[in-house]
Amino acid sequence: MPEPVSSDSRGWATAAHLVPLIGLSFIGPLVIWLVKRDEDPFVGYHSLEALNFQISLIIYMIASLLLMLVLIGFILIFVVPIFALVVMIIAGIKAANGEFYRYPLTLRFVTG
Repeated sequence: MPEPVSSDSRGWATAAHLVPLIGLSFIGPLVIWLVKRDEDPFVGYHSLEALNFQISLIIYMIASLLLMLVLIGFILIFVVPIFALVVMIIAGIKAANGEFYRYPLTLRFVTG
C-alpha cells in the first residue's frame, strides 16, 4: 500500500492546478514545478501535468480564434474554457485527496 501524501504536498499540488484560475496561466505551475520537482515527486507530477495542460490550453485557444474563420471557432471559444475549468477543478480535488490525475487532451511538451 502506498504511503499517504502529506498535507503540505497535497496543498502544493492543488495550488499547481488552481493557481491558473487567478490569471497566472502556465507561470504558476511552472514556478511550482521548478521549485518543488526535486524535493517532492507528488508535487512534481501534479505541477508538470498542470503546466502541460496550460500550454495545451493556450494552443487550443489560439486554434479556436483561427477557426473563427470557418465559424466552428465561435463555438470552441466558449467550450474550451468551460472544459478547462471543469478539468482543472477535478484535478485540484484529486490532488487535494492525494490522488494522481492525468488531464485529458493534453499535449506533453515538458517532461520531467
